Amino acid sequence: MTESNGSGVRVGRAEQAGRGGGGETPDWEKRFRAPRVSLPDWAEDAPDRALFVSNATGTYELYAWDRATGAQRQVTDRPNGTTDGVLSPDGEWIWWFDDKDGDEYGVWRRQPFAGGPDELATPGLEASYPAGLALARDGVTAVVGRSTDEDGTTIYRARTGEDPVEIYRHRESAGVGDISHDGSLIAIEHTEHGDAMHSALRVLRPDGTPVAELDDTRGGTEELGLEVLGFAPVEGDHRLLIGHQRRGRWEPLVWDVVTGEETDLGLDLPGDVGAEWYPDGTGLLVVHSFEARSELFRFDLATGARERVPTPAGSVSGATARPDGSVEYLWSSAAEPSAVRSTTGGVVLDPPGLRSPGSVPVEDVWVQGPGGRIHALVQKPAGATGPLPTVFEIHGGPTWHDSDSFAAGPAAWVDHGYAVVRVNYRGSTGYGRAWTDALKYRVGLIELEDIAAVREWAIGSGLADPSRLVLTGGSWGGYLTLLGLGTQPDAWTLGIAAVPVADYVTAYHDEMEALKAMDRTLLGGTPEEVPDRFEVSSPLTYVDQVKAPVYISAGVNDPRCPIRQVDNYVKRLEARGATHEVYRYDAGHGSLVVDERIKQVKLELAFAAKHLQFSEAESSPSGV
Repeated sequence: MTESNGSGVRVGRAEQAGRGGGGETPDWEKRFRAPRVSLPDWAEDAPDRALFVSNATGTYELYAWDRATGAQRQVTDRPNGTTDGVLSPDGEWIWWFDDKDGDEYGVWRRQPFAGGPDELATPGLEASYPAGLALARDGVTAVVGRSTDEDGTTIYRARTGEDPVEIYRHRESAGVGDISHDGSLIAIEHTEHGDAMHSALRVLRPDGTPVAELDDTRGGTEELGLEVLGFAPVEGDHRLLIGHQRRGRWEPLVWDVVTGEETDLGLDLPGDVGAEWYPDGTGLLVVHSFEARSELFRFDLATGARERVPTPAGSVSGATARPDGSVEYLWSSAAEPSAVRSTTGGVVLDPPGLRSPGSVPVEDVWVQGPGGRIHALVQKPAGATGPLPTVFEIHGGPTWHDSDSFAAGPAAWVDHGYAVVRVNYRGSTGYGRAWTDALKYRVGLIELEDIAAVREWAIGSGLADPSRLVLTGGSWGGYLTLLGLGTQPDAWTLGIAAVPVADYVTAYHDEMEALKAMDRTLLGGTPEEVPDRFEVSSPLTYVDQVKAPVYISAGVNDPRCPIRQVDNYVKRLEARGATHEVYRYDAGHGSLVVDERIKQVKLELAFAAKHLQFSEAESSPSGV
């Protein structure tokens, strides 16, 4: 779901793709170069004004769209791209986060919707990591969250022409949730209890005075989280839509923050459920995610009726209800590229230029593992029979999951003759709270147990050639790749790790403050407090056991998986003469530049083909 009307639009690290040959542009590169757009975010009080992200120029940037006239213009233009932007509720201003070369440390700037020079949005606030932003309907007030190593999390009320006023401070991680329709209430998420995986909620007056608190981590034996989904879009309405985990999965409820009344919606759906308000406040747009697919509903708050919003089979990665009652949503499946669609019919945004080729459908596999049934998604070349060279592409997060959605990376591997297996290991979202929380204290090792179980299935079923198995992933998936190569040295033929955690102790000391809090939660303390846990979960501990060739790519400005800890791991590989290649690039946690991504993927596919000893026929991409 989108966070709320007026919230920012974001594009995460793009999927990896494969390499092509000479001559005509291969399908995998067409998928990468094809113009892509995010779900447009629209201004609450000016719904014809919208903001979206696109790679139309070859770099992901923010775009303004006047829906009344159809006019679109590029808002930002930076060498390493821009994806973090917020449209003010009155539609007059576009706020965007200005960092340096992807390091995520910077300041908010703003630009008039119609165009004009950028200006510092919050004079008086120094650079920091962002910790949320909410803009009021009065056009002059913002609530700005900041995170730094020195201060932890601070939250300010900033008004045009006035000095910012601090309204919250704590060493643990926190973030801005939303500001009420009349601007009188501010909701924040915080982890003052020290559990960065399960937030509590607090509602403040604009001067920082507490109004209400909701904390599901207190008084019970279970660790339950809460999240802000948004205040009701109605003047004088104090209802706050929140997410909770009281029945073992994410579900929405309505909390009146003045009276304390909680309204349980009783949606009775088996998977995780998120929601946002319809613009008139009478209903909720509900997204239900279950077993790697999603569906939409309209829930009527007065009657309790639930009506399905028709969408094709696949995954909805964002949805919003418009003032006319229609719903716009970003949809895709493994076989069909993403598109912004509307329940009124047709495609909402249809960028001109190269069309992305489709790919093959995904197949569902369930494997019994040490912690329960594991869901895996499998793709393979059309008509191919095993055993095939097989790529285990491991998702990041870890609190994320692979779904039946379009991804250029798996499609590229399939084009080159590989089967692709994606595993929603313990730690993944979408399979209940217990599954997501299971990896505590044995971080990395638990996920790899599940990956190993699916690996055994892939070989035993005849899908995978055991002599040609690739372990790969980005971010947390890159971490699991390096950890797997060291702890399961005979299981994998080669590994390809993008922006990985490689040396957990050094990564902890160098990473952004919010991730330090997450690591303390996952491992139960700092490296000094629980050194044994950090050691057993660090790829560096096992680097001398690695047998397979290793390819690593890393951004030199990465605040999440910093470069120094990658260099420590590489030096150990070099010292023992281990087969490896390293590619460093000038960006942060992944690149927003299409050509740079294509370059990286060509290197990855070439590394795999080289070390798997493909014949000439096998190394020729299929479907090109």
